[in-house]
Amino acid sequence: MVSDRSLEVLRVIVQDYVASREPVGSKSIVERHSFGVSAATIRNDMALLEEEELIAAPHTSSGRIPTDKGYRVFVDHLADLRPLSPAQRQAIETFLGQSADLDEVLARSVRLLSQLTHQVALVQYPSLSRATVRHIELVPLSDTRLLSVLITDSGRVEQRVIELPRFVDEQTLTEMRARLNAAVGGRSMVEAAASLRTLIWSGSHELQPVIDLIASTLVDQIGANRHDKLVMAGAANLVRTEEDFTGSVSPVLDAIEEQVVLLRLFGEMATDLHGVAVSIGRENAPFGLSETSVLTSGYTASGGDLARLGVLGPTRMDYSNNMAAVRAVARYLSRLLGEN
Repeated sequence: MVSDRSLEVLRVIVQDYVASREPVGSKSIVERHSFGVSAATIRNDMALLEEEELIAAPHTSSGRIPTDKGYRVFVDHLADLRPLSPAQRQAIETFLGQSADLDEVLARSVRLLSQLTHQVALVQYPSLSRATVRHIELVPLSDTRLLSVLITDSGRVEQRVIELPRFVDEQTLTEMRARLNAAVGGRSMVEAAASLRTLIWSGSHELQPVIDLIASTLVDQIGANRHDKLVMAGAANLVRTEEDFTGSVSPVLDAIEEQVVLLRLFGEMATDLHGVAVSIGRENAPFGLSETSVLTSGYTASGGDLARLGVLGPTRMDYSNNMAAVRAVARYLSRLLGEN
């Protein structure tokens, strides 16, 4: 059994090592922290922590660093989720509140989270299993070019340029727009795709190939919207922490490019009482990320579908700050998407 004081020693070892990247010794703990005991007593506590494989000696250093198991104990029992400062919360509201649509709000979310944590930030697009079509817009670009715009109730926007086989006048285009919205507006993605595949144009038969082409393009747009995908920002932060990895950081960069792998990892992570899921070091080995930690929190899009937002970085990271930032951005994102 590890005593309460030994756990406090583990806490300061994690905090000091994260801050300095230098192994932590008993002398520096006594000098920097108010334990009220001798360096010899702290050494005994550190010996117990080492027996429990919570800390280890890198090379021949007299100091110790946390192990993956030590970080896990810290996150589960010792981490203090500090609330973000008023300035940080205001920055979140101001920066994200300027977004025009779902694509922009998610892109801004990962940029902001990356800046707050100095890690790679990731956000999963919300599942569209319950999404519905809000509106279809047809915008003429030239006599034979058309922009097809599909908007879902979650705010997701998908656009395609269509090369038409013939000229379509403005009145006919207005009628087609109305016909398409009547057929799919308010319907689920699956229902909308089925309706579009069987859409019959009630006007001139000569325009049926045009409506077929537009409907086929919209079906493709619906299909694109149903694929799970991630938005990422801050890969440069990973390169800046290359010293925290054995050898090159390139394998980690390669792994995070595999979105399917990350989405699977997101799906397997269990959220704790704080609303944050944390996967540390060797826990990520099946995904090729054994030297990283991943922190995520869920956010809710329109319709109640849940997706994840989080950060990825070396195991030597500021867990308390990063968990608080991930949770705060996820909560604000849920509120923003719910309002819109």
